Amino acid sequence: MKISIAILACNEAANLRRTLPSLAWADELVLVDSGSTDDTVSIAEEFGAKVFHEPWRGYGAQMNSAIDKCTCAWVFSLDADEELTPELQQEIQSLLKGQPKFDAYWVPRRNQIFDRWMRHGGQYPDYKLRLFRQGTARLPEDTEPHATPKWAGPKGKLHGDLLHYQYPTVALYIEHMNRYSSASVPLVLRKGRNCLSLFEFVTMTVLNPILTFIKNYLFRAGFLDGREGLLFHLYHSTYISWKYAKAWQASRKADAK
Repeated sequence: MKISIAILACNEAANLRRTLPSLAWADELVLVDSGSTDDTVSIAEEFGAKVFHEPWRGYGAQMNSAIDKCTCAWVFSLDADEELTPELQQEIQSLLKGQPKFDAYWVPRRNQIFDRWMRHGGQYPDYKLRLFRQGTARLPEDTEPHATPKWAGPKGKLHGDLLHYQYPTVALYIEHMNRYSSASVPLVLRKGRNCLSLFEFVTMTVLNPILTFIKNYLFRAGFLDGREGLLFHLYHSTYISWKYAKAWQASRKADAK
């Protein structure tokens, strides 16, 4: 059975040179670009991708658009900073040569953060639902940045790793978390978790981040990933605080109008 790869990109030229060679075996590459000013489009076309240009509408809506443009029976959703290992490539090809038992499959993802492959703290195996039969899995339209597709039916698990070159530097991580926390504000507000009361404010901006750090760094052994693990879990907890603090500020401005 044939497979399409659905990719989102914006100024991902540096990543695509690494990502696209790992997809040479796929039957179709579909890339939705949201306004790149670097060589993203030309590199994608060099590797035979079908490139579509669309303004950014949010991660869920954008990835669903890419999935809808895929014409093959199976789809693998991919971010531009990810790469399929040879083991994962071979596993998918072998699976599709037969009769897959499930309509969707979890894929273990290995995350490189601050130039270290994270193995603990809930970072590995970081299972993501990425391989699925066309017409099954979808993303919620109003979803967190870089969410994974959802499918209510039974799912299988693959064993080959998906490599995620996530945050090479501390500065880039902080810049991304600032952007992602701002992008999450509408979703937080729609869920009614806008921290209007003092108790909600303290819980979401202080207690929740602290408990998240304790859970991932101590109980899930994030400390075994060295200094990089400490910085990542510390900053991830800070991101959670930012997200709810920004939602609280946005709700306060809305109430003042």
